[in-house]
Amino acid sequence: MLRDPPTRAPAQNTAAEAEYPITRHAGDADIVAVRRGVAITRGAFLGDVAALAARLPGHRYVINLCADRYRFMVGFAAAICRGQVSLLPPTDAPGVLQAVAQDYPDVYALTDSAAALPFPSLAFPDDLDPNGPAGVPKIPGAQPALILFTSGSTGRPAPVPKSWGVLVRSALAAGARLGVAGMGGATVIGTVPHQHSYGLESTIMLGLQHGLTVDAGGLFFPADIRAAIAAAGQKSILVTTPVHLRALVAEPGGMKPAGLILSATAPLPLALAAEAETCFRAPLIEIYGCTEAGQVATRRTVRDAAWRCLAGVNLAAGEGGTWASGDAVEGTARLHDEIEHTGPETFLLGGRSADLVDVAGKRTSLGYLNHQLLGIEGVKDGVFLAPETGKAVARLAVLVVAPGVPAAAILAALRARIDAAFLPRKLVFVDALPRNALGKLPRDALLRLLHGAR
Repeated sequence: MLRDPPTRAPAQNTAAEAEYPITRHAGDADIVAVRRGVAITRGAFLGDVAALAARLPGHRYVINLCADRYRFMVGFAAAICRGQVSLLPPTDAPGVLQAVAQDYPDVYALTDSAAALPFPSLAFPDDLDPNGPAGVPKIPGAQPALILFTSGSTGRPAPVPKSWGVLVRSALAAGARLGVAGMGGATVIGTVPHQHSYGLESTIMLGLQHGLTVDAGGLFFPADIRAAIAAAGQKSILVTTPVHLRALVAEPGGMKPAGLILSATAPLPLALAAEAETCFRAPLIEIYGCTEAGQVATRRTVRDAAWRCLAGVNLAAGEGGTWASGDAVEGTARLHDEIEHTGPETFLLGGRSADLVDVAGKRTSLGYLNHQLLGIEGVKDGVFLAPETGKAVARLAVLVVAPGVPAAAILAALRARIDAAFLPRKLVFVDALPRNALGKLPRDALLRLLHGAR
């Protein structure tokens, strides 16, 4: 909803004083997760949480590196029960982990791999022995739960703390908007990492706070995703990204109907959204948000141009742009996109402020240019890049994956779609773009690829 501009101070609300359960599965026989084809009940999950919590070392912070989604979920819940804060860096690259450990020296890692780490670590135990049934823990809403970190694409990753209450209220609002109450027994299938805010909110928290089943697999290949959807049936909820959707609709054979598709982390072209709904025979809901604010709004892309804020999220124009606040937001957070308010709860989304470029006195966004590039027949993937920093640039470049398509054909198609000022000075063909697990393109990796091209 649109309100008066918020201050930068954390919001004070009585909701933070409430207590919220770790899980809202109704009974001990309810299925919390499926791991390697085996169903895990609420009773088994709570037993694992209690057993692991008793074995965690006595540190203030934990970096949860578990790749297995169920083990991550158990570790996350156990840390909260011990009053520990989970640190979720944007990547598990050694340099990033070392930097986080330097800022938070009272830290250890929980891991399910054999990778050596330069600070204390605990391997997820294979011999957890739960001591009988365990009750459902209730955690104060004000208790610090985790610290996310921005991607660091424009500098050092910045910490973004989240309380348990904000995570829960955001998950409850998202589930209400998505109508998951009518999907009892649904299985959440994720192609996105659970250490990222989107993956955490839409797989772990959505599952725990709405009594859903979480698929523990780290799915990536289309065949594995098809198999998971087939096993879950029409109550499956696929949590994915535009990059993964593009790969899935390119190989639609054998795809079983899903119940719901969620997409985030990058703009979703209307044509791709329509293809995905046809492929999965299910509605596709796009989620808009950011690490700082969490999930902010949703829309069904094939029907709506405007976004609608989730309950507990208020937007306001203020210094430096648009700010989010409310019960589902930690304090106040500035959004990084151009926002056009269309009503008390709705808005249209422009390009990211950092993506706006000025070439020869003409302005556009890199997001718009990328949209036009990806709409060219034969282009499998591609991105516009401003090699210089700053909004006013002298030239643009393009990295493109388009096997068999001549450069002249791509340039001719771009000339028909965009102003000549934005035509790339350099067009480089590559086998693949350096996308990370979320489908995002780190600027430094793009620059290395561009400068290394002949």
